[in-house]
Amino acid sequence: QVQLVESGGGLVQAGGSLTLSCAASGRAVSINAMSWYRQAPGKQRDLVASITRGGYTNYADSVKGRFTISRDNAKNTAYLQMNSLKPEDTAVYYCNFVELWVGKDYWGQGTQVTVSG
Repeated sequence: QVQLVESGGGLVQAGGSLTLSCAASGRAVSINAMSWYRQAPGKQRDLVASITRGGYTNYADSVKGRFTISRDNAKNTAYLQMNSLKPEDTAVYYCNFVELWVGKDYWGQGTQVTVSG
């Protein structure tokens, strides 16, 4: 079994920064795509950023230029560096990993990010 453990959420003032981490644990696994999603109260879960195994990245328009996704393949860990945070970035952030070859995906437990205005 594979578990994703997230860390790094919290409360920050507008304009501040946070870095989220998501690490896979359990059985040995190779990860293809790593992604971050977020879900605000009463809203759907939306893609924030994704990164392929080769390092190609994709961002939601709302976070371009402020957020940076990265990964460490040796550690099966994804990161989301969030700068210039805005109150509208407040949400629960979830990581999602897609297993290489198999295509099965896994979700983290979610971490709360709250940006005060």
